[in-house]
Amino acid sequence: MTDSAQTQFMLDQPIAVDLLHGLVAVPSLSHHEAEAAAWLAQRMAMLGYDRAYVDAAGNAVGEMGSAQAASTVVLLGHIDTVPGNIPVRIEESDAGPVLYGRGSVDAKGPLATFAAAVARVGSSWAHAHDVRFVVVGAVEEEAATSKGARFIAARFDGVHEAIPTACIIGEPSGWSRLTLGYKGRLLVEMEASQPMAHTAGPERGVASLAVDFWNHLDAYAANFNQDRERAFDQLLPSLRDLRTWTDEAMHDHVYARAGVRLPVDFDVDAFVANLADWAAQAAQDENTVVQVPQIVPAQPVSLHFAGPLNEITLKMLGHEAAWRSDRNNSLVRAFLAALRQHEQRPAFVVKTGTSDMNVVGPVWGCPILAYGPGDSSLDHTPNEHIHLDEYWKAVLVLDAALRAIP
Repeated sequence: MTDSAQTQFMLDQPIAVDLLHGLVAVPSLSHHEAEAAAWLAQRMAMLGYDRAYVDAAGNAVGEMGSAQAASTVVLLGHIDTVPGNIPVRIEESDAGPVLYGRGSVDAKGPLATFAAAVARVGSSWAHAHDVRFVVVGAVEEEAATSKGARFIAARFDGVHEAIPTACIIGEPSGWSRLTLGYKGRLLVEMEASQPMAHTAGPERGVASLAVDFWNHLDAYAANFNQDRERAFDQLLPSLRDLRTWTDEAMHDHVYARAGVRLPVDFDVDAFVANLADWAAQAAQDENTVVQVPQIVPAQPVSLHFAGPLNEITLKMLGHEAAWRSDRNNSLVRAFLAALRQHEQRPAFVVKTGTSDMNVVGPVWGCPILAYGPGDSSLDHTPNEHIHLDEYWKAVLVLDAALRAIP
């Protein structure tokens, strides 16, 4: 019996659960993923991967099949989590055993599904069909940087290595659902300052500028969203942070941070130009000619306006364009065939959040979707948990789907 055949024989549900449990048990906050990445790379090597390592970005990477294979399928999950200490444990429920722990749903459950399913496919099958599977546990997906995904996007650039034949993003959607799109994102920070003044004086307090900033954002979105019924098609701002303080030079400051979820084909440059016009008017800055550089991913932009009383700085960062895939391609058909084997009718969804699909989708332009077990409403919550029977179903579906991709 070959090593790959032994791996396929051995990788049953208990081994898959042990993989997930072990991965969730290693803390991996964004920017602190090294221990978990090393653990996963070592475990993938034990599961029979042809190559398993931690790359220069800190991603855990496992490859099955020849590095010179005719086609490459990238399974891009993320290994980092948001903060939150949830004791890792398995408990029984009416629906079967449940694994609790930070990252069990978002998104170590999908990542472990990737690692287990590719191990079940095995090296012999991959070599025989001239395909390479690349499993990636990317770092910093929960941060605005998406460092791991950007590194992988640059690696498979069509020059150094071929653009992938297909890509699967590891995010929770439920074992029978396929996610075809994610909204985009832009983070906007506004900071304003003015000399300290008595509250009984004629000047408006500096905090009022934050109120004006938010009201302007809200009104812009309301106008844009007219006749747009679906949340996926709307511009959705949210106020994330708001605070004031006075410095030692006796200047009052206010800081506000807004997250803005962007629909497909949104003109982000026109939007930022509108915000810049507001800031120039709010600061009564008559000397600055508003020239807004093009807003591109991973490149923050700062704009400063100074008037007779106020100074206002706008900073735009964390930009990702929305991305939506179609359902008429070989990757979707492979999943449909796999789900039919389990007598399951699939559902297609789009989501109002972002994922690493937003990073690699525009770069590669290949068939792409997101898949993974777990209830996404539990993302980032104190009660995050995953049903182990659902996790195992997802492993089996993905195993079958990978074998069906032409």
